[in-house]
Amino acid sequence: MVLKEKSSYKGLVKNILFKMSGINKRQHDFLVEIFGLFLGIKGRLNFLRFGRYGNRGEQGYRSRFSRDFDFLSFNGELLAAQGGVRKIVAIDPSYVRKSGKSTPGTGYFWSGVAGAAKWGLEITGIAAVDLDARTAYHLEAVQTPGDLGTGTLLEHYTGLVAERGPQLLAVSEYVAADAYFSKRVFADGLAEAGLHLVSRLRDDADLLYLYNGPKGTGKGRPKKYAGKVRYDDLDGDYLACTLREAGREVHHGTVRSKGLKRNINLVVVRTLKKGKWSHKLYFSTDLALSAAEILEYYGARFQIEFLFRDAKQHTGLDHCQARGPGKLHFHWNASLTAVNLAKAVHWAGVPKEGKGRVLNGGRQDPLPQQVTAR
Repeated sequence: MVLKEKSSYKGLVKNILFKMSGINKRQHDFLVEIFGLFLGIKGRLNFLRFGRYGNRGEQGYRSRFSRDFDFLSFNGELLAAQGGVRKIVAIDPSYVRKSGKSTPGTGYFWSGVAGAAKWGLEITGIAAVDLDARTAYHLEAVQTPGDLGTGTLLEHYTGLVAERGPQLLAVSEYVAADAYFSKRVFADGLAEAGLHLVSRLRDDADLLYLYNGPKGTGKGRPKKYAGKVRYDDLDGDYLACTLREAGREVHHGTVRSKGLKRNINLVVVRTLKKGKWSHKLYFSTDLALSAAEILEYYGARFQIEFLFRDAKQHTGLDHCQARGPGKLHFHWNASLTAVNLAKAVHWAGVPKEGKGRVLNGGRQDPLPQQVTAR
């Protein structure tokens, strides 16, 4: 056991639990203890190890893991205490290893690390990204069901965000996601929840210029579009160049997306490499955002990947040996929440403007190896 008895994480956990309703003393004591075990035990994190180092038997932890706990509210309170002013929401699925065939939801899911579909489970992580500190705080992770019935995977992801719309709006009205989510069903679902999508389009997306010329005097519907966007010959009257430097251009404007069936706020980034121009398309459903904000929000989305990395390396995200959905849900969220607590303790006493340090050639500060008493 690495964690000392009076670690500085305890006061933070107790303060947050005090603000939450419906937490009795037994649950309060258990949560304070279990977060300490996730932070302090080296090696595999499972019920056997919890029973060895904790204050109760192995069966006691199995029983407690099956009980519901509102991790979204807990992490929301932690974010309010530790996060900065400028934040966005990020969403991203992550593959979790799981052997056997008896666990509900097992199947073949895409693993970005392996670059292939692998047998196991998938969780969808929802996080808040602190733009000033350049770090992400976990909010909630939900398992992807193995059988979606008549629905689609994208509809499942959309429902997760829409159901948590009020809580996410308290964090930010912007949801950043990778190019997979740049589909109409996801954008419409976010819009119904009062949220805006920031994402990336396919490089060959079918877009139209919005006509802004003189209105005709004849009969018929007024002209709405001024032709297709051709990426090798952008029209400066519709997509203004906001930045031009050696080997790089940034163009910005409002266009019509055929796939999304809506007007979008588009940023085209063109780069010159080996004498050939290439481009990437970034967008937001909020037409008022600047080009710099769209690029910043989308770039900050990647911080959620560090949450998964840190939880897998340090707090046993893929160590759970339980098969019950409730126990798996508790383990995953406790593991990711422990990363939040480690960050909070690590940065305790540091001014918010000092939390955005970037070290080691541009890489983010690593997660502390252990949390000990100060």
